[in-house]
Amino acid sequence: MKLQRKGMQHSHRGVIGVESAIVMIAFVIVAAALAFVVLNMGFSTTQKTKQAIVSSTAEASSALEIAGKVTGSGDVSAGKLNATAIPVKIVSGGASINLNPSNAAIRYIGDTIEHGNIYAGALSSGIHDTLASAMQAAITDSAIDISINPVNNTGAGPTDTKAIFYFNVNRNDNFILDQGEHGMFAIVFGQNNVNGVDERPQSLDIIRAEVILPNGSPLTMERTVPNISSVIVDLG
Repeated sequence: MKLQRKGMQHSHRGVIGVESAIVMIAFVIVAAALAFVVLNMGFSTTQKTKQAIVSSTAEASSALEIAGKVTGSGDVSAGKLNATAIPVKIVSGGASINLNPSNAAIRYIGDTIEHGNIYAGALSSGIHDTLASAMQAAITDSAIDISINPVNNTGAGPTDTKAIFYFNVNRNDNFILDQGEHGMFAIVFGQNNVNGVDERPQSLDIIRAEVILPNGSPLTMERTVPNISSVIVDLG
């Protein structure tokens, strides 16, 4: 009887051990499945966070950057600026930008004036090495409508303050600024608008321009006008 009891006891212990192993395996499988779900949710959340950060960074940064010195065309006798040119290019890794007036705007703020949008558009073709040649081309471009070249005609200029864009380097001969291309935003200051006001900035005036694009923050240019003692003015 004792031997039988011992055998029965050993048999029950074996069954209990197998059941425990099965339960433990089930727990391990469930825990592994839950861990996979948690990890998958974590990866998904991380990916969404990364996308949000990248999107926020793109919106907070400008698609353009100033690529050199801002210069101006000065009227020495009057001590005022007739026009100014801002060199720009696409930021590293940035996408191409369509510079048609429907896709871009330029806000201008002077010491005594403010214009919501002075952008008249980009020159339709060609490249220009100087502000004077770009202004001359703008005269013949009906879409831009600048009647007088403010660089070659000292003391005379357009009625209203306007801005144009022209290329220094243009690989495709179109309105789109691509990587590797360079251009200028030129602001021509009005000298005799409908109110008879001369809007040309003079020495110590602060000029501010914002290039506004559909994506990203505006490109801001702010300069203090130095003493105008030359027809070519270095604004830094």
